[in-house]
Amino acid sequence: MKSGVEVWVIEQGYFDTDHHGDPSPDRPEGRIRRTTFPDGSTKFFHTVKRGLGLVREEREIELAESVFTDLWPQTEGRRINKSRLRVPVGDQIWEIDQFLGIDLVLAEAELPSMETELVLPAWLQARVIREVTEEPAFRNFELARSSGQIPGL
Repeated sequence: MKSGVEVWVIEQGYFDTDHHGDPSPDRPEGRIRRTTFPDGSTKFFHTVKRGLGLVREEREIELAESVFTDLWPQTEGRRINKSRLRVPVGDQIWEIDQFLGIDLVLAEAELPSMETELVLPAWLQARVIREVTEEPAFRNFELARSSGQIPGL
């Protein structure tokens, strides 16, 4: 395996956010996540995201395991599991998520600004079928809510 590549195992659950049909891209989504790292250690996080597309606001805090355990039942029916391959390429980290129970692999790289050019590495470019950044159905939040049923696939 390439130097610096890591595999993370991620379980995340989303809170029920009843927005009464509000289609606003500014409506927040909240999730909790358990991440198991290559050394076997585990960390727990609470994240709130807002917005759609390329630019999103994200706030994340680390949780104690006991808090995660208390909150986890609130995400029942809105969960996803995935294996994340983190691949350093130059100054960027590519994250390639293979979802468990969903025939889907997504790749992304976070950019420091809108002006930063995103260049797909050749090894990834040959495998990309479709650009889905602007398609809400491919957000993890929507995948968890729809039990992995993706429109158009």
